[in-house]
Amino acid sequence: MPRLAAGDTAPDFTLPTADGGAVTLSDLRGRRVIVYFYPAAMTPGCTTEACDFRDSLAALQGAGFAVVGVSPDPADKLAAFVEQESLTFPLASDPEHAVLEAWGAWGEKKNYGKTVVGVIRSTVVVDPDGRVELAQYNVKATGHVAKLRRDLKIA
Repeated sequence: MPRLAAGDTAPDFTLPTADGGAVTLSDLRGRRVIVYFYPAAMTPGCTTEACDFRDSLAALQGAGFAVVGVSPDPADKLAAFVEQESLTFPLASDPEHAVLEAWGAWGEKKNYGKTVVGVIRSTVVVDPDGRVELAQYNVKATGHVAKLRRDLKIA
């Protein structure tokens, strides 16, 4: 799958969310948006990453960012994850992988030495005009949000 790069137009999407609603990227125009892609709710790495976003949300929002998490999990599993971890930003369900593929976050990866096809842990920052500002692929779950905050110069 081709990956997004700075300057690309971010592919629009509408996906169901954990709260029974939906999130549409174009509805967030005028704001900077962090879209992060993760393999599976309620797994150790994904929980660490989601909780790091939760714990940094006030600083991110204060700097003008919205945060959206996307995984192939069904919405009911995402709802349980939101409740279990007290997550306060939208988690979107992409079970058909259409958005994951369009954003370059689905494909071959190494997992415990084996090549598998699945979610490539990734983060894409979209500017207020809907263009990619920053795209990071194969990120580590632990410490990623802190690095992202440094990259975006958010205290």
